[in-house]
Amino acid sequence: MYALLFADSGLSTAQISTLLIIWSLTSVIVEIPSGVLADLVPRRRLLGAAPLLAAAGFALWILVPAYPSFAVGFVLWGTGLSFASGALQALVYDELLRAGAARDYARLIGRSRALGTVAMVVAGAAAAPLMAFGGYTAVAAVSIVSALAAAPLGFTFPEGPRPTEDAPAGDAPAEDAPAEDVPAAKKAATGTAPDRGPGPGPLARILAPHIAVARTALTEVRRVPGARRALLAFAVLTGLTGLEEYLPFLARSTADGIGGTALVPILLLPFFAAVAAGEWFAGRGTRHAAVLTAAGAVLLAAGALTGHPLGMLPVGAAFGVLAWASVAAETRLQDAVSSRARATVLSMSGLGAETVGIALFAAYGLGSAVAGPGTLFAAASLGLLAVAPALRRRERGPRAGRY
Repeated sequence: MYALLFADSGLSTAQISTLLIIWSLTSVIVEIPSGVLADLVPRRRLLGAAPLLAAAGFALWILVPAYPSFAVGFVLWGTGLSFASGALQALVYDELLRAGAARDYARLIGRSRALGTVAMVVAGAAAAPLMAFGGYTAVAAVSIVSALAAAPLGFTFPEGPRPTEDAPAGDAPAEDAPAEDVPAAKKAATGTAPDRGPGPGPLARILAPHIAVARTALTEVRRVPGARRALLAFAVLTGLTGLEEYLPFLARSTADGIGGTALVPILLLPFFAAVAAGEWFAGRGTRHAAVLTAAGAVLLAAGALTGHPLGMLPVGAAFGVLAWASVAAETRLQDAVSSRARATVLSMSGLGAETVGIALFAAYGLGSAVAGPGTLFAAASLGLLAVAPALRRRERGPRAGRY
C-alpha cells in the first residue's frame, strides 16, 4: 500500500519513481559492504537488525508523511534488506553443511520462499479490511508489529563457529598476489602487519580483515570452476523477477473489453500459484535446469503475445520456472564457494541482480513509449533464454574440506 500512501500524500508519479530509485540505489551501495560484514560478524545479528530497520522506516512514513521521510524510510528499509541478503542464505547453507545436509539447501530455501509468497498473498488480502478499519495507520501498525516480531527470530538462529583455516585444497592463490606474499596476506587478514617497517595505522587495521574477505570473494568467483557462471545466472534470473511489477499492465491489456481492471486480480492468480509451486519444488530436476529455463522463456513470450486472458496461464508458468531456476542457480553458486566469503559472494550476486533490475525498469519505461506490455514481456523473455546455457552444467555438489 505504500505507493498509494505516497500518492495520497501529494507526491507525483515522477517523485514516487525517484523514491524507488533511491530504494534500489541503497541496495546497490550497501549490498557488498553488508556481505563482507556478514562474513566477519555473527550473521544472526544482521538478521535480527534487518527487520528493526524496516520497522523504523515504516514508522517514519506514517508519522511524517512527506517526501524526505519517505526517502529516509526507503534508505532504512533498503539497508535492512541488504543486511539480510546473503547473510541468511550463507548462514542456512553453512549450518546445513556442518550437519552434512548441504544437498537439502535448495529444497529448504525454496520451500521457505514458497511460504513467503503465500504469506504475501495473505497479507495483500488482509490489507483491504485493515484499510477499511483504520486506513494507512492501521496498515502501517500491523507492518511495524510484524517486522518487530521477526527480529527475535533472526537473533535466535543457530550459528556455529566458522572455519579459520586457509583455502581448501585445490583453491588457487589470488592472481595479483605472488606466492611469497601469501604469509603477509595471512597476517593482514588477522589485522597484524608483516615485519617490514612501521606497522599500519588504526584505520588500516580496521579495514584489513574487510579487504581480505573481499579479495577472497573475488578470487573464488574468478578461479573456482562454475562460480562465475552461477553468479551471472543467479543475478540475471533474480533481476528478471522485476517484471512482476508490470504484470498488472499485461493482465489489463489482455482483459480490455471483457472486464478490464476489475479482472486483473483474477488474472494474477496463476502467477502467485506458479511462483509458489516453483519455489516449493526447488531442488528437483536441476539436471535439466537449462532446458526448463529455455522452456520458461518460450512460455513467457507465447503467453504475452496472445493478447488473450488465457495467455496469463503460460505467463504465470514462466514465472514459476523463473523462481525455480533462481534457486537452482543460487544453489550452484553456494556449492562452488567456501564459507570464508560466502555472504560476500552472495551479496555480489545481489548487486548484480539490482543492476539487472534497474536496467530492466529503464528498458521497460523507454520501450513503453513504442510498444505494448505483450511485446515488452516477449522481449524480456530473451534475457531468460540467454541465461539458460549457464545452467547447463551438471551439478558438482558442495565443496568438501571446509569444516
